[in-house]
Amino acid sequence: MTTDKQHREKPDALDSALVGAILKWGSKANTALYKATGGRIGGNWRIGAGFRKPVPVCLLTTTGRKTGEPRTVPLLCLRDGENVVLVASQGGRKNHPLWYLNLVADPAVTIQIGKDTRAYRAHPADDAERERLWPKMAELYADVDQYQHWADRTIPLVVCVPAH
Repeated sequence: MTTDKQHREKPDALDSALVGAILKWGSKANTALYKATGGRIGGNWRIGAGFRKPVPVCLLTTTGRKTGEPRTVPLLCLRDGENVVLVASQGGRKNHPLWYLNLVADPAVTIQIGKDTRAYRAHPADDAERERLWPKMAELYADVDQYQHWADRTIPLVVCVPAH
């Protein structure tokens, strides 16, 4: 973990509508490319700490809590045995991402990794799971520690367990 002295200042525009629109557009583009290529394009995150150490990306599909429609987003993913761990950081923005709110409302999700799509049951990590998994997530993608420093919320980790 880094100390407070090592953290950068939170960008003023991070919580702006413009950044939200850019994230939404980028997510849609990444999802389309990932689906079209089975993850060959869009299957690794190469921004920030991921530039030198690319981070695996999956496609998470939740059910919209208001619409009932499927919603798919690309997310960084950590394998933990047969489970998949996701981080609801949204780059340290002030609110939880919509996909997180959707899976809290309905934990039945699907995850595509490469060409493989499977059903999972998702749950927010409890304190013990978070304590064990956060360092692994930070090792996978060091920027999550920075995002947690910026956020005025505890950034949730989500554990997705295969629905056998």
